[in-house]
Amino acid sequence: MTLSQLTQQIHDKKSFLCVGLDVDLEKIPAHLLQEEDPIFAFAKAIIDATHDLCVAYKPNTAFFEAYGVKGWQALEKTINYLNENYPDHFTIADAKRGDIGNTSTRYAKAFYEDLSFDSVTIAPYMGKDSVEPFLDFEDKFAILLALTSNGGSTDFQTKSVDGKPLYQEVLKTASQYKNSDRLMYVVGATKAEYLSDIRAIVPDAFLLVPGVGAQGGSLSEVVKYGKNDQVGLLVNSSRGIIYASQGKDFAQAARAKALELQQQMAGLL
Repeated sequence: MTLSQLTQQIHDKKSFLCVGLDVDLEKIPAHLLQEEDPIFAFAKAIIDATHDLCVAYKPNTAFFEAYGVKGWQALEKTINYLNENYPDHFTIADAKRGDIGNTSTRYAKAFYEDLSFDSVTIAPYMGKDSVEPFLDFEDKFAILLALTSNGGSTDFQTKSVDGKPLYQEVLKTASQYKNSDRLMYVVGATKAEYLSDIRAIVPDAFLLVPGVGAQGGSLSEVVKYGKNDQVGLLVNSSRGIIYASQGKDFAQAARAKALELQQQMAGLL
């Protein structure tokens, strides 16, 4: 998917919602555990119920990998289902990879070529050697962890380096990498007050914004400070949507939560 296609989907649907697929067998409705592949059964039902309200899906690979080969097979079925049935959706492998050279290239091939994701989240700590291999693939995107929504983000990300917060140095440096037009950045919704400074550094980039909903981030604040001329936002909600109910109505409940967010987004656009 190209950025122009993603932007068009945002305008067509009046939504910049990304649904996170953090499929936890301890939280999904009990009746699904009788399915041959309960992970895929749950993910498929959520996708079918919400596809017209969102523009992106973000499977968190840890929730699949935790179940070994069966989990990886469920991830493969999930991305194949998305690509075959809803190809107009942007797909994110939330894998948070971060190694160097040939290892990064192999990670990129796994998610871009074998699984056919549009993007993958990566950690920048090892510098351009760990980032640029992900940027060598045309019409594929690397989503760099810049300023995350977790409490421990202040351990490093906001520390001062030469008088500037480290996350700003990460943004400035990464924006100079080869093929940096294929970079997006993770900025937590709980850090909305930083978005103006971030936009000054990467005015045209897409921002993936987790933390709206269960983590308490404000959607209106994110739009106020983070929206650019092309919208440039993907706001993710995971638990707040997919675990809205643990009953047999879980898919309908997920749709209701997604609709609530989409309507808020339409108003803010």
